[in-house]
Amino acid sequence: MRITEAAKRLGMSPRMLRYREALGLLPPVREQGAHRRFGPEELAAVAQGVELEKRFDVSPAELAFALRVLSEPAVAAAVRDLGVRIGRIQVPRRALDFEKEKALRLLRPSGR
Repeated sequence: MRITEAAKRLGMSPRMLRYREALGLLPPVREQGAHRRFGPEELAAVAQGVELEKRFDVSPAELAFALRVLSEPAVAAAVRDLGVRIGRIQVPRRALDFEKEKALRLLRPSGR
């Protein structure tokens, strides 16, 4: 089905579907004439995105960025670094740090 019919079935405007496409929130399926065709899989993907936006109170742009973080390691690392810097994410403990802490505990006099 074409975008107008798909939008009607999803309860949104064709403009909103185009916006979601621009954000990368639609599966990349087009017919030969460059017109987007929507089938059951495409409708289900859009509906799933809308459900996630409602459940987690995020915008389509925020959802698109979350997908980018999950798919691009450099973006994920930059976001993780920011999270550590602002205290929203704890720095993961390295195995060497754990072993050092364990050795220090063993060296402490008992009774402390």
